[in-house]
Amino acid sequence: MIANLIGGFVAILIGSSLVGPISTEVNDTSGSVNSSGSTCTEALNYGGAGGGADCQLWLSSSWGATVLKLVPGFFALGILGIGIAVTYSSLRQAGVV
Repeated sequence: MIANLIGGFVAILIGSSLVGPISTEVNDTSGSVNSSGSTCTEALNYGGAGGGADCQLWLSSSWGATVLKLVPGFFALGILGIGIAVTYSSLRQAGVV
């Protein structure tokens, strides 16, 4: 029982520490703001620096970029589910539940 709780705690700790970097990478990949700080539509309309070169995903498929931005939330929900499952199974083995 204790081994399961410790293993679950380590999994939750590692998973929760990865939510931030995953969110940053997803926002960089699917963002509508390029490295110069202008939005992709501004960069294209006004001939801004880079011309939206950093926003290929947003320009090619805005719905794909929107769906990609859901990844960190579902990753966090998965980590939460792991925590609940590990806790429940440990308590069930101990006969508490």
